[in-house]
Amino acid sequence: MASPQMFVAPAGMAAPRGHYSHATRGAGMVFVSGQLPVSSDGQVLHDAPFEFQARQVLSNVRAALEGAGSGVAQLLQVRVYITDIGLWPAFDAIYAQWAGEARPARAVVPVPVLHYGCGLEVEAVALG
Repeated sequence: MASPQMFVAPAGMAAPRGHYSHATRGAGMVFVSGQLPVSSDGQVLHDAPFEFQARQVLSNVRAALEGAGSGVAQLLQVRVYITDIGLWPAFDAIYAQWAGEARPARAVVPVPVLHYGCGLEVEAVALG
């Protein structure tokens, strides 16, 4: 059974809406659960413009990483689920600004629908 410190509840993030943690730590790594565009007060921003959703999702990923003692510079892999692949160039530009010099491995997965009607979801793995 995992010890409680393996499960991370970052400050400034809304509580998970299901039976999971925003991030977990183990074997020197941090695993960030899929992050949707959910504000710190728990509002799901599914009706917000895509660019706003993208920035909120990446802000959530950063908060989860930092809450687990990691950061964007330690990213190893990022998976992006997006409901409209036509918005990929817009996301990639926002992502490039957010990631800076970090260039983790990345997968882009077009999907027909995401929970709550959101436009994208991002999960990540980083060094802890």
